[in-house]
Amino acid sequence: MKHLVNIVRSATPSTGIQFRAAAYGTAGARRYLRDVLAMANASVDGTRYIIVGADYDKRGNKTIKQVDSSDFTGKPSYQALANEFIEPPIRIRYQPVMLDGKRIGVYEIGDCQDRPYMMRIDHSETLRRGDAYMRTNNKAVKMGRRQLQALFEQKFRESVSATSIEIGFPGEIIHKDHKVPICDLSELPSLIAGAKIGQLIKIKSGRKSSGSTTMVARLTHARLFGSDSPYEDKTADELAAEMEQIEREYRNQDEHFLYEENVEKMQLVVYNQGDEPIRDASLSLVMPNHTAFYVASHLPKLHKNDRFVDRSPAEQSDYPSVRLTDDAIQVSEKLGDIPPGEVIEVFDAPLRLCVGTDLKGRKFGIQYSLFAQNLRAPARGKLRLLF
Repeated sequence: MKHLVNIVRSATPSTGIQFRAAAYGTAGARRYLRDVLAMANASVDGTRYIIVGADYDKRGNKTIKQVDSSDFTGKPSYQALANEFIEPPIRIRYQPVMLDGKRIGVYEIGDCQDRPYMMRIDHSETLRRGDAYMRTNNKAVKMGRRQLQALFEQKFRESVSATSIEIGFPGEIIHKDHKVPICDLSELPSLIAGAKIGQLIKIKSGRKSSGSTTMVARLTHARLFGSDSPYEDKTADELAAEMEQIEREYRNQDEHFLYEENVEKMQLVVYNQGDEPIRDASLSLVMPNHTAFYVASHLPKLHKNDRFVDRSPAEQSDYPSVRLTDDAIQVSEKLGDIPPGEVIEVFDAPLRLCVGTDLKGRKFGIQYSLFAQNLRAPARGKLRLLF
């Protein structure tokens, strides 16, 4: 941390160090992606830095403007934003640094040896797939064909072929298909609890409250929840409001059902068949999203002594990065160096899946892309999940 304080205090704007007066926030996502691209493609060695909350005026005087603590909560998740829109993957660390009693934000962008870095998908009308920027003389400049070609030629001269890489599911041989068992998702605790409340709502909504209706509701409550559960006389509207909170209330139970009791733990392996190590590799997966296809975005809480307890930060950090969108599930994992002639496991903690009966007999494709500093081109391919 001390070296970051020294950088913030003494550094000036340069190709590898950018100062910005205010936090990006959600509204500044486009500017953030552009700046990260420019820094990653800059012609400098080692780590690059974007310093937020400090700026220089025209006279070269530094001004400090404190960054709100909420900008470091992960909302927005700056690393996830870069993972979604930029390829190859970039290592970014964002943390607060105190300078003279004021909070400054510092992005550390890891040593970028896999240039050029480009937009993987469209973000907006002005930041499209294939766009790339490079920081030159303290400015972000959009790269043209000549600059991109020079970077690709340099990469080609210093790289190895992706044909030496094999990726798949583990076994005596590396498999491209993997069978996944299915389960009955109607047994989700939140769905069972919701169905019980639904029956009470039906009784309450059938006619205006009367003695007979209340008696039926009491008997139904005892049958559904047990005689030990005290009855509360709630209106249909009150029960409907309770129904709206059911998923939140049963989140831990649902995650335990999906990712502990009925979990399929999926592991992948990478085999480097070449003669040279693959340096600083990372793997990205894209799978279809479906209402009956669940992928854990984090490890579920542990169930101990009739309560749910958090896992340690170390355990959670071992789980791969998972991002859910409306139509896709994106998974990414840093692998580091892959020695020649060795098979390595992709995930420190296997990816956790749960599949419902609606997908019985169907197949899902997994598109994978392996990036590395010295790969001539990403190793891409497709795996299949058979339900």
